[in-house]
Amino acid sequence: MATNPALTDQRISDAYIYLLSRLLVLRQQQLDFKEGFQWNRLIHRKPGEVAWPNPNLDVAYSEAWVAVDETSCALVSVPVITGRYYTVQFLNGWGETVANINERVFAQHPNGKFAVCLKGSRVEIPADAQRVDVPVRAMRVLSRVELGANWDEAVALQQQFDIRSTGQPALPAVPKTTMFEMDALPGVEAFDSAELALDSEADINPGMDTLQADARAIAKAARQPGERQRIDGVIRSKAFADIKKAMPNIGHGTVRNAWALPSTSGVYGADWLVRTLVNYGGIWANTPEEVIYFKAFTDTAGEPLSGDRAYTLHFTKEQLPAQYATHFWSVIAVDSVQRRVLPNALKRYLLNKESELQYGADGSLTLYFADAQPEEAPHGNWLPTPKGLGYSLTFRFYRPKGDVAARTFFPPPLAVH
Repeated sequence: MATNPALTDQRISDAYIYLLSRLLVLRQQQLDFKEGFQWNRLIHRKPGEVAWPNPNLDVAYSEAWVAVDETSCALVSVPVITGRYYTVQFLNGWGETVANINERVFAQHPNGKFAVCLKGSRVEIPADAQRVDVPVRAMRVLSRVELGANWDEAVALQQQFDIRSTGQPALPAVPKTTMFEMDALPGVEAFDSAELALDSEADINPGMDTLQADARAIAKAARQPGERQRIDGVIRSKAFADIKKAMPNIGHGTVRNAWALPSTSGVYGADWLVRTLVNYGGIWANTPEEVIYFKAFTDTAGEPLSGDRAYTLHFTKEQLPAQYATHFWSVIAVDSVQRRVLPNALKRYLLNKESELQYGADGSLTLYFADAQPEEAPHGNWLPTPKGLGYSLTFRFYRPKGDVAARTFFPPPLAVH
């Protein structure tokens, strides 16, 4: 019998899924610092060399964890970039985007110096720096520079981004919360870290008090052996099932042609379910103004995508994806468990405008997803998807426009070839 009947199975499931959002970020933070991250130091990654789920391999990434306080800001240097997508994204400890630095947001100051400061702080900053106020003291940073056709040029620009502190900020400790693998989510032990996870980073979104109170109550109840066993059972039977059920449409998203469009990304408001699903399926998502994501988990028959089958994605001349992206589009395949790119001899992990695509005589475009190159498929239109692997596809439109920005366009259905 439950020692606390108020903690129903549904409340345990909801509190677990809510808490998981924070634990996923903390998991990555611990992995980052184990790798050698230092506060307020930007690490420039080689193209393709990132170690978190569902990355965008169209860009050169640089990464950091940044701390600010009442006495210190983070001084960000951004080079002059024209005709190429870039942004410096700042996220809090729940995966919420709190700032972007680029020409869209700062049209009058698109490059040069930026002082990222705690809101309300009175810190002296360089006269030529654009101040950017943020509501949190610790942030994950990703700068992105579009690789485009000239990777050497992109990397040269990437290397010019820099972050340093204007003073000596108080550096927060990295919370030592429950660690886990992406294919083995934690059970009741997640709540062993609940108080540390919640106390170390406030949730800036409204309406989370009940979920936070439930998480704390469950953490307390889990110290009792009988209740601990029940909570673990509820997580493994109900919470895991709730996550699985919510994933195909990413919580409250819209599904058309078997492509799911999340209701939001990067900034979640009261939608804690979508935040957790996005952090789980592809951490560090940006806002819809920067990128719109479509996810495909199944074909049009509802069967999970698998390397054991071949698929085509056909765009008519009127549907070509380039018209819906100010900068670029791409489609990437990642495995269904770890969310990592699919290994293949070509080392080809996505298709985009640099893929030497061939178009039909009528101006249409057909993309192919298969273990072996289909006989009629142009080499540049084929993404290898090895046999024996289940996977999902992510279609990205960077700086979306037109019907994608209006959320009325969806990619065509994936047809079994």
